[in-house]
Amino acid sequence: MPRRRPLAGSLLPLFLALALPAGAAEHGDGGGDKKQKAPEHKITQSESYIMVDPIYTTIVSDNRAAGLLMVGMGLDIPDAALRADAARAMPVLRDAYVRNLMTFTANVVRTDSQPDVGVIATRLQGVTDRALKKKGARVLLAQVALRVTK
Repeated sequence: MPRRRPLAGSLLPLFLALALPAGAAEHGDGGGDKKQKAPEHKITQSESYIMVDPIYTTIVSDNRAAGLLMVGMGLDIPDAALRADAARAMPVLRDAYVRNLMTFTANVVRTDSQPDVGVIATRLQGVTDRALKKKGARVLLAQVALRVTK
């Protein structure tokens, strides 16, 4: 009985022959030595915007953790020199934000009502101005959310 070649084995050379030119066309820089730079992911088109990672603080009620306050924010800094200073000082800024929000959460935030977003923005703006020792950076709140645990 003659042995038959599997269909996948006979089509493999055909697929390889078709895939190689398609792959070369996909990367097609015409065989030049130019290397394409990968596109950079941007949060916004504005060059003056610096994103700050979300900040989480614990809401305490009856001497136990009752939830989390999450604040998502960014900084709008039109002045390039101040923006560079803020980028370098981001660990200091972030520490100041966390400390200030921990105090605010412990004293003001409750699980049965929404926190005052205006008060949070004003507090964070003051922290920013003190940490940078100069005005010119504007705090932009993206999100303020409560997560209540029961």
